[in-house]
Amino acid sequence: MILLDDVTLTYPDGDARVTAVDRVTLEGRPGIVTGITGPSGSGKSSLLALAATLIRPDSGRVIVAGTDATRLSASGATALRRDRIGIVFQQPQLLPALTAREQVRVMAELGGSGRRERRSLVRSRVDELLDAVGLGAVADRRPAHLSGGQRQRVAIARALAHEPRVLLVDEPTSALDSARGTEIMALLSRLTRERETATLLVTHDLVHAHALDEMVEVVDGRAALVTSRTR
Repeated sequence: MILLDDVTLTYPDGDARVTAVDRVTLEGRPGIVTGITGPSGSGKSSLLALAATLIRPDSGRVIVAGTDATRLSASGATALRRDRIGIVFQQPQLLPALTAREQVRVMAELGGSGRRERRSLVRSRVDELLDAVGLGAVADRRPAHLSGGQRQRVAIARALAHEPRVLLVDEPTSALDSARGTEIMALLSRLTRERETATLLVTHDLVHAHALDEMVEVVDGRAALVTSRTR
């Protein structure tokens, strides 16, 4: 579960400050895909960055799997992000020299001391994850030999490697054609249900709204629930 509780975020703008997120409360629940939509500059990306604990709100709380991230030190927030949050960026950001299998396996090498058992578990699950995203047959290919949709699937598998409780996805279909975009959205919906992640997904493409369980619209930093199939 993830809860953004009455969060506000401002940025400096000369002698004043601009409000990017204005007292937003948003909950992501296990097994549910919550879409975050809105016009460019509305605050969607800022909201996702708060959820990812990449930035700290001016006020309010960010609760990730029962932990208040706003009370953590920078190193504590990094550990929480590493252990509990999976992030899929708009661009897959794969390492050119690594195969699909190695892209996912490298997640097992992240972390500090005392994590040997966890790293071993992640390494043992790499092929299972690649099969889950439909890439078992191309696990030994490097990014240059994968399609755009396949590269995005690798990024999804990589984000799920450490079994996060929260999955944050930024515009996953922006660089894909309609057919590949539909496949990626269906995949994210299925994996969210199967793995019981709380998924927050930023998108401007309402063609794929049917794949969302809930949809929240952000306008001028404020958010409102637009649709829900879960209530």
